[in-house]
Amino acid sequence: MQATDAIRLIDVLWIDKETGRVAAAFEVEHTTSIYSGIVRMLDLALGLPDQPAQALFLVAPDAREGDVREQLRRPAFSRVADLKVRFLPYSELATHRESIARFGHGMKGIDAIARVLI
Repeated sequence: MQATDAIRLIDVLWIDKETGRVAAAFEVEHTTSIYSGIVRMLDLALGLPDQPAQALFLVAPDAREGDVREQLRRPAFSRVADLKVRFLPYSELATHRESIARFGHGMKGIDAIARVLI
């Protein structure tokens, strides 16, 4: 599978209106493999090196945060630390979604509630 094919499988790509580049990517891992979500993020970051996304997020139920952290400790994912992939738990989105929608602009609201993983 080519990187561009894998990138198409990412759940949400936030495209910057002015540049047309990927500003952020969100991989939602409700019941699917966290491993595959991380691989897609790597495909995006390494497959388009001239257009790196500014923000990469794994979105999942709060209870899966430990699973996300465990996967990121694998040697195969050592490059993920360079990408600053963050965890976005469902509870934070649920708690703050109205405020983000009403007052948010750009990535500021999302950045405020995301958790650093590494």
